Amino acid sequence: TPQHAVTFGDLQEKQIEEVLWAFKDRVNDLKKDRRFRYILLFKNFGEAAGASLEHPHCQLIALPVIPKRVKEEVDGAKLFYDLKERCIFCDIIRQEAAGARLVTESERFTVIEPYAPRFPFETWVLPKRHQSHFEDSDAPTLQNLAWVMRATMRKIDHVLERPAYNFIVHSAPIQDEPLPHFHWHLEIIPKLTKVAGFEWGTGFYINPTPPEESARFLREAGLV
Repeated sequence: TPQHAVTFGDLQEKQIEEVLWAFKDRVNDLKKDRRFRYILLFKNFGEAAGASLEHPHCQLIALPVIPKRVKEEVDGAKLFYDLKERCIFCDIIRQEAAGARLVTESERFTVIEPYAPRFPFETWVLPKRHQSHFEDSDAPTLQNLAWVMRATMRKIDHVLERPAYNFIVHSAPIQDEPLPHFHWHLEIIPKLTKVAGFEWGTGFYINPTPPEESARFLREAGLV
């Protein structure tokens, strides 16, 4: 953005939509290079989230390997699909509809505080229509996602007083065909606690805030 002092939630819907189109266009261009196996889209905001530049920005990194974290997520979704013959993320959307962990929803997206989150106020944005690759999103989807992202970030900024955060687009590996078992989504992680020895030593996370409570705070923020 040419504006140095804004946050993502300060941007207008159209500006956020332009960011999302840049994501889509860059991924679709880079995936033509068969050396790349995965493209990571993310944003670090604030020093605690690892941002090295104060000027608002997002990042894209194209990798020649599929990251371990991504492989575990895709493989776990495949195990569920093989057992249930359903996408686990589609199931989550159905189960969280109008529930205590629902933050907001739109025509095309559901925003939740996931069950057993790793971090306080960890927030997931899930498209209601099953699709494994973010870069296959159509224009109405990106337009609606811009509204959802602005509304969600404004809630988080208001309730948590503009925290440092990371957001990451979770998408299927770029050289894969559309996957029936994986569902792209976006995760927002405010930096409210620190990962310390217990977490590094075990891979378990201590989260003192129930997701139902986080969702209630965000719903009651009432900002759009």
